[in-house]
Amino acid sequence: MPSIIETTVYCLDELPDAGKEKARAWYRESGLDYDWFDFVYEDFERVCAIVGVRLDTVPVRLFGGGTRQEPCIRFSGFWNQGDGACFEGNYSYARGASAAIRRYAPKDVELQRIADALGAIQRRNFYQLSARITHRGRYYHEYSMDIAVERDSPVVQDMTADAEEDVSEALRDLARWLYGRLEDEYEHLTSDEAVDESIRINEYSFTEDGVRFG
Repeated sequence: MPSIIETTVYCLDELPDAGKEKARAWYRESGLDYDWFDFVYEDFERVCAIVGVRLDTVPVRLFGGGTRQEPCIRFSGFWNQGDGACFEGNYSYARGASAAIRRYAPKDVELQRIADALGAIQRRNFYQLSARITHRGRYYHEYSMDIAVERDSPVVQDMTADAEEDVSEALRDLARWLYGRLEDEYEHLTSDEAVDESIRINEYSFTEDGVRFG
């Protein structure tokens, strides 16, 4: 004989405190199953274009059967030693980058410093430096990027002694900046306030002890 089992379910605001915490934990574990970092990536692409980095792209197959190009940006985080972000592409001098980055991000002192650092080392090398940035290994952080710096001088003049180190460090700082923005976004999305809002909007329901029901 079939039987009917009744279960009382609650919305988030009806749960006791312990139940709310368990419901939030469930959402933090399973609720971010989408590309929550897309906005950060898009911002990073714009920053790269300003400072002179042309990101590599890879084709990604879409559900409808087509493809789209995605930038070669990778990260891991946010709790383990070795977590970080990296990117692949080519760097060359971008005229007016320092002024442009100040217009784009007037309050971001770190981005302005990175643009200034790249501009200064280019100036010492008559704006002839370029770099190829590739990823190696299975980890994603600023030191998983191989950075090969060259000087395109019409008279085959060597780059200054500090050029390779300064360009490489500025590009690694750019990867660190990206990781910081990803971490900020993740912490925002997993804050109690953001989690509670998402649970309410999606009208999830729970048993009294905070187990997801529907």
